This record gives sequence, structure tokens and C-alpha cells, in this order.
Amino acid sequence: MNFDDYEQLPTTSVFTNMTAGAIAGVLEHCVMYPLDSVKTRMQSLSPVTKGSTIVSTMTTMIQKEGLFRPVRGMGAVVAGAGPAHALYFASYEYCKSSLSKVTPHNQLNYITSASVATLIHDAISNPTEVIKQRLQMYNSPYNSVIQCMKSVYKAEGMKAFYRSYFTQLVMNLPYQAIHFTTYEFFQNSLNKDHRYNPPVHVVAGGAAGAAAAAFTTPLDVVKTLLNTQETGVGTTRGMTDAVKK
Repeated sequence: MNFDDYEQLPTTSVFTNMTAGAIAGVLEHCVMYPLDSVKTRMQSLSPVTKGSTIVSTMTTMIQKEGLFRPVRGMGAVVAGAGPAHALYFASYEYCKSSLSKVTPHNQLNYITSASVATLIHDAISNPTEVIKQRLQMYNSPYNSVIQCMKSVYKAEGMKAFYRSYFTQLVMNLPYQAIHFTTYEFFQNSLNKDHRYNPPVHVVAGGAAGAAAAAFTTPLDVVKTLLNTQETGVGTTRGMTDAVKK
């Protein structure tokens, strides 16, 4: 099967795109969740939670808070990642297919499609990110996803769940643009025959994710501060305020 034939199979069905995207999103977040918890701790401004390395932060978390501490809050990710990724991949494929009939410029097509998909994805995932990161913080007062959601809403209102939305967009729009253009670049470079090649998908995806993360990690730190509203740091009202702190 050549690449063009392969591409026609899944992209002709919106349901297939949504299902594949949802499964991929949930699996990705669940497998990497312990490291995501470590990342949140390392981005914290509190000296109590700061870690110098991934290994030392993970070790401290397990020793002081128990073996299952790195996976606390995973329920929020499972609940949010499915629909967010389902709509992300469906809208990406739909836009890519539609724009290919209008413009011959593939790179512009990829960037535009990724940007539209990101706007939809982040609107769904932002509230779950807030809950997840508050549960990941050291000495979190919340015992469950539901309790955290109710407490945050009661204390801070709906705006708390979207306080970091602008920052997340500022981060994710260039992230996805870099991610997909890099991914398509490696696909075209490593798979010149355009055949179905899973190892190339893996290599291209890994390289694309690494390149995109390298450019956007500073904004991810800002997003974490806005989401967690750490005790001792004071209320952080927006991206500029978070950058200053």
C-alpha cells in the first residue's frame, strides 16, 4: 500500500479520526503522566517542591508522599483528553483536506490546520489542566478530581478554569505549528517513497515533539503558575504578571 492510498483510508471518516485521536490522546497522557507530575513540580516557584533533576524530583515525591503520588489527578486527564484530542484530530484532518483543495502550499496548510485544531482542543482541555496541576502540587488540599473542581469553582469561579487559556494558546499555537511542520518534514525526508511506515511515524513524531517543546517550555512554566495559584506566591492575574513572578 502506498502512502496516498493509506492516507485516504482514515481521513475519509470523521468518526475514525475522532476515535483514533481520542485513543492516542488518552494513551499518551496516561503513559507520560508521572513525568508530567514531575514537570509540574519542577516548574513550581515554591522552594519546597523544586527539584534539580527529573530523577531527584521523582524520588522525593515517592519517598515523601507515596508510590502513587506521581499519578494523582490522572482521572482529570482521562476525562478531558478523550474529547479534546478527538475534536483536535478530526478538525485537523478536516481542515487539511479542505485547504488542500484551495492552496498548493502544504506548509501553510499544515500551520493553519494545526492552529484551528488547537483553538478547539485548548477550549476543552484547559479546565482539566487546572484540576490536574492543582492535584499534582505538593501538599495539595484536594482529595479527588470532583472535590478539586467544586472547590476551585466555589472559591474562584469559572474564570479560574480559563485563566491560563490565552497563555496556553500563545504556547500551543506555535507549538503545534512547529510540531506538524517538523513532523511532515521528517515524513517527507525519511519516507520518500510515501509508503506506510510506522517506524518513520515514531521518529518523525519524536523529533517534532522535541523541537516544539524546546521553543515553548518557558510559556509552559507560566501556564503552570497561572493554573496552580501557589500559596505564598500570591494571586497571579495574567500572563504578564506570571512572567514577572
